[in-house]
Amino acid sequence: MPFDDRTCPSVEAASLRRSRHIVAVWLFGVAFMIWGMVVLGGATRLTGSGLSIMEWAPVSGTLPPLSHAEWERLFALYKTIPQYSLLHAGMNLDGFQKIFWLEWTHRNWGKLISIVYLVPLIWFSVTGALRRGMIYRLVGLFGLGALQGAVGWFMVASGFEPDSTSVSPYRLVIHLTLALCLFSGILWTALSTLSPVPTSIAGGATLRKLAITTLCLVALTLVAGGFTAGLHAGLGYNTFPLMDGRIFPSGYIFLEPMLRNLTENPTAVQFDHRLLATLTGIAALTTAYYGLRESWRDRLPQPAQFALLCLATVVLSQYALGVATLLSKVDIGLAVSHQACAVALLASALAVTHSLRGAR
Repeated sequence: MPFDDRTCPSVEAASLRRSRHIVAVWLFGVAFMIWGMVVLGGATRLTGSGLSIMEWAPVSGTLPPLSHAEWERLFALYKTIPQYSLLHAGMNLDGFQKIFWLEWTHRNWGKLISIVYLVPLIWFSVTGALRRGMIYRLVGLFGLGALQGAVGWFMVASGFEPDSTSVSPYRLVIHLTLALCLFSGILWTALSTLSPVPTSIAGGATLRKLAITTLCLVALTLVAGGFTAGLHAGLGYNTFPLMDGRIFPSGYIFLEPMLRNLTENPTAVQFDHRLLATLTGIAALTTAYYGLRESWRDRLPQPAQFALLCLATVVLSQYALGVATLLSKVDIGLAVSHQACAVALLASALAVTHSLRGAR
C-alpha cells in the first residue's frame, strides 16, 4: 500500500510527507521518460529505422560504432535483410547512419530508464523510504519493463523474415501495449504516493463511472492505433469524415474468418480506429462537462477539476492531430505528435480516474 501518515505524530508525518514527495517526483520522472520512449518508438517506426540494428547486444550495444570498419560491418549486416533490398536499395553509409542513430537512441533510452528506475528503487528500499507492499509493486513493474524490452527484440526479429520490410503488427501492438501498461502502472503509483488517501466525493459515483468508461475507451483506441500503425493503414482513405465517399467503407470485410479483419484488414482497422477515437472524444468531453458543471464546483477537489480540464483539452488536441495526420497521408511530424498526444490523453484519463477514487 502507498504511504499513509494519518496515524503518525506530526514530526514523523512531516518526514513521511517529504519522503512521499521525493518518491513521487522520482516516479513521475520515470513515467515522463517512458513517455519519451514511446514517442521515440513512434519516430523509429515512421522512419523505418527499427531494423537498422540487427544484433541483440544489451551491454556491448550501448556503445555506438567507434570506427569506420565497424560502421561498414553493421551496414553489411543491414544489407542482408529484405528491407534494404526492397525499400532502401542503393542506400549509402550516410543514409544508414541516419536511421541507425534513431534506433540506437531508442534502445539506449530504454537502458537509461532502467538505471534511473532501479538505482533509486534499491536506495529507497534500503533506507526504509518504501514500505514492503510498495517495494513488491515496484519490483513487479521493473519486471514488466524487462519483459517489454525483451518483446522489443522479439518484435524487431520479425522484420528479418523473408519478404518482410517491417515488423509484425501483432508484435508491435504487444510491445506498445506493454509500454503503455508500464507507463500507467508507474503513473498510478506516483499519483497514489503523492495522494495516498482518496478524497471523499459525495454523489460522485456517476462521474467515476464516466471516467472509467473514458479510460477504457482510451486504452482500446490506443491498441487500435497500434494496429493502424503496424499495417500502415493511415496511408489509405485520406479523407475525413467519409472513407471513399462512404460512412462505412465497402472493403471492411473480405478476410476469412471475419475476426481477422479487425487486425489484418487495413480498411477495417482504420475505420475501427476512427470510430473508437470518436467514441473516446464523446466520452471524455461528456465526463469533463459533467464534472465541471457549476453544481460540482464545491464538491469536486481542485486536482480532479484540473484533471478534467486537461482531459477535455488533450482529447480535442488529439482528435485534431489524428485528422491532420490522416489528411496529410501520415506526415512524420504530425504522426509523432499524434502518438505523443495519445500518451498525454492516457495520462489525463488516468489522473481523472485516480482523483475520483473517493467518489461513492
